[in-house]
Amino acid sequence: MTNEFVLEAITREFPESVISSSEPYGMLTVEVKKEDLKKIIHYLKDSSLEINFLTDICGIHYPEFPDREIGVVYHLHNMMTNFRIRLKIFMTRDDVEVDSLTELYAGANWMERETFDFFGIKFKGHPDLRPILNMEDLGYHPMLKEYRLEDGTRTDKNDSMFGR
Repeated sequence: MTNEFVLEAITREFPESVISSSEPYGMLTVEVKKEDLKKIIHYLKDSSLEINFLTDICGIHYPEFPDREIGVVYHLHNMMTNFRIRLKIFMTRDDVEVDSLTELYAGANWMERETFDFFGIKFKGHPDLRPILNMEDLGYHPMLKEYRLEDGTRTDKNDSMFGR
């Protein structure tokens, strides 16, 4: 199975869903529309492509791009042919909700909870979406770039020691 073959199969089945594609380091990376993601992954899993292993789900945050500030990256793998694919979706900060994959992959449960915990991305249809690694009352999502890089309340730090 080749990158070209899989990309052609996806674009043939979902012609309006593919936004862009690339091959960094030889891995097929496809950006798709958020609303079509679950259908595409379901197709990849149940078609003759047999991309049946969910390796990872993670969030990304690009605050400098407000129209595509929050993203989710999915790594999938066909264990028989050792073919890997990366799917990406992006969304605005006002609409950070995407369909859950827990009914397709049981392993998505933990990965989606972790992504919710660190990035605040809500997974619609998830059976138990609550913080898994951080404290429940933390009040923010630590992987979003929204906090000050330095603690302004520290009194034990002398800025002159840091060339300021």
